[in-house]
Amino acid sequence: MTDPLHTALLELAGEAARRAGDLLRDGRPADLAVAATKSSPIDVVTEMDIAAEKLITGLISEHRPDDGFLGEEGASSEGSSGIRWVIDPLDGTVNYLYGLPTWAVSIAAEQDGETVAGVVAIPMRGETYRAVRGGGAWATGAWEGERSIACRPAAPLEQALVSTGFNYVTAVRAHQADVAQRLIPLVRDIRRSGSAAVDLCDVAVGRLDGYYERGLHPWDLAAGDLIAREAGALTGGRPGEGPSRELAIAGTPGVFEPLQRLLEDFGAWHD
Repeated sequence: MTDPLHTALLELAGEAARRAGDLLRDGRPADLAVAATKSSPIDVVTEMDIAAEKLITGLISEHRPDDGFLGEEGASSEGSSGIRWVIDPLDGTVNYLYGLPTWAVSIAAEQDGETVAGVVAIPMRGETYRAVRGGGAWATGAWEGERSIACRPAAPLEQALVSTGFNYVTAVRAHQADVAQRLIPLVRDIRRSGSAAVDLCDVAVGRLDGYYERGLHPWDLAAGDLIAREAGALTGGRPGEGPSRELAIAGTPGVFEPLQRLLEDFGAWHD
């Protein structure tokens, strides 16, 4: 049985993601500009990232003033309730800046360090994905109503469609390109969307067989990782480890382990 607290956290995350998605979709200025940079001059923050995070943290704090936060654009507080919200107000900022549709709002709730609820809203697709620990994964979209989602049936690695992402630090990007070049002949093909949250949901809903990336932060993957797992996918990092900044992997049960072995052999987690 799903914990009533986790269900309540999921509902609050859903409302915050919906409002932030509406703000980002409907409030995008025609002259949108870069407000700051992060790891490099091409790793950008816009005014809308900041506005969306303020909206999310403000709404959650109204309902749960004792909770903590970890947000990409600076929201950070310990809280005293044992609940922490891990927020990426705009995952896929460069896509958003250029007017590309693949971006998302990602909100997860942790209880005592474990993710228990997660929502990813993808406004330009009209889709929202959600999961609560032990309660499966669900989505709304162009189809009628909300539906339970599941990852694709197991396929051999050579028939797998795999997505990845690239870091904004030049030396890391070069190594990631080398890993992708070695992987391409061994899978059906590789995609690159520009949003980790979207990729993880695409694994969950069966649009991808696998996904991997180096350099992700907790806010990039907290909600999407839970959604993928609750949809039947396997997730992790290097062998025997969970997803981390070194390496994050998600895949169908037939793809995850061989993909993980290859990435370990290729040294995907280091330069």
